Amino acid sequence: MRSEEHIAWGRDFPVRYLLVREYYDDDDEKAGELWGRCAEVEGLFMDPPPLPREVLTLRGCPRESELARAVTRPTDPVRLLGDMGLFIHPEDPATDSPRFWGLENVAVLAHRPAPGDPDRVDITVGAGVEDDWGPQLHPAPQIDLSGTDLEGSCLSIDGLSGPRPRRQTQPLHLIGCEPTEPLLAELRSPRLEEDQVIALWALDRNGRRMTQYDLHFRPGDARPSVLGGTLIDITIPDPSGDGRHEPWLADRPTLTARQVWEVWYEGVPTRPNQWARFDETGRKEWHDLCRIGPYGPGVGRSGGTYHLDGQHATDETGLLLALGEALIGPGGTYGGGLDSVKDHLFGGPSVFAPFTLVWHGAETSRTALAGHIVDHHANRSYFDATVNLLQTYGVTVVLR
Repeated sequence: MRSEEHIAWGRDFPVRYLLVREYYDDDDEKAGELWGRCAEVEGLFMDPPPLPREVLTLRGCPRESELARAVTRPTDPVRLLGDMGLFIHPEDPATDSPRFWGLENVAVLAHRPAPGDPDRVDITVGAGVEDDWGPQLHPAPQIDLSGTDLEGSCLSIDGLSGPRPRRQTQPLHLIGCEPTEPLLAELRSPRLEEDQVIALWALDRNGRRMTQYDLHFRPGDARPSVLGGTLIDITIPDPSGDGRHEPWLADRPTLTARQVWEVWYEGVPTRPNQWARFDETGRKEWHDLCRIGPYGPGVGRSGGTYHLDGQHATDETGLLLALGEALIGPGGTYGGGLDSVKDHLFGGPSVFAPFTLVWHGAETSRTALAGHIVDHHANRSYFDATVNLLQTYGVTVVLR
C-alpha cells in the first residue's frame, strides 16, 4: 500500500501516522493492510532507562584476542568498552541457535591471569545486561563477545545466570484514530497471539513514509477521542510485549528523534548540514531517516569531483552524513558504516570509484575523530580508516 493515498481525511489537522499490519502475500512480497489513521501518538519518544548494573567475570579470555590485548596492555589500557553483544553457541548447532545477550555500557573493573593457564586472562566487568533468552547457559562450548571496535571470546561467565528485572515500560497513546474494520474487530475481540506486531508508519506532510516503529498491539483502552468527532483514542499499555519473543520492540525512538522527525516532516531536506546542530544521538536518528541513496544524482557514474564539508564531520555518524551529502546530496546516504561504503565504491547503482573527493575542513575532522579508534592493533582512527578505505578503492582524496 502507498501511504500517500491515505493522508486526506477532511479534518483541520493532518494524518501523521498510519497503523498498518504488514504481511507477506502469496508471491512472498511484503504487503500492508491499513488498520487506521492517526493524528498523533503520545508516549512514542522515550529515552530508555538504564539497566541495573551487574558484575560479570569473563573467564579464560585468550590473551592474544583483541579484547584481552586492549584491556591488559601496560600503557593506556581500554577500560570503557561501550555496548557489546554476547553470543553463546549451542553444543549442537544443528538443533539450536546461538543465544544473545546485550551488554550495555561495559566497563572493565579488573583483570588477572587465568589460574593455571598463562595464555588466558580473566576479565571482570560491570554492565547492564539485556536478558532476552533467560538463564539457560550450559553446555556452552563457545562464547563470543562483539563490540563496535573489539571482539573476543571466553570459556565461561560468572554472574550471567539467573533472572533479572526488565526495563520499566510506559504506555503508548494513539490520539485521534480513524479505525478501519480490521482494527475495530481487534478492539471488539482482542487476539492474544504473541506475534501480533503492528507497524506505526510516521508520515511527512506530503504523506511520504519517513520511518516506522513496530509495536506489540494489545490495546488496554479505547475511548472517544479528545479531538472529537468519530475519532477514538487507544492506549497500548505495553507496546514492547513481553520483551523476549520480540526483543527488538523494546527500544522506542529517542527524545532527540522527535526533534529530528519534525525537521523531516517538512519533506526530504534540501539544504546541506541541517543535521549538524544535533549531537551524535540525533545524527544517528537523522541517518536512520536517510533513504535517498545510493540512488540520486550521479547514479551509476564514476569520475568527476565531489566536495565534502568536514567542518561538522566530528563523529562517526557526522562523517557518514557529510560523505552522503557530498556524493548523493542532502538526505542521501552512501552507507551506514565503512563496510557498506566499501560496497558502494565497487560499483552498481551509485557513485563509484574512480572519482575525486575534496575534503574541506579535513583537519577539523581529523582532530575530532582522533579518539575514535577503529583498529586498535594499528591504532587507526575513524578518520584515517575512512581516508585509507577511499584511497584503497580508487578515490583520489584531497585534504584541505
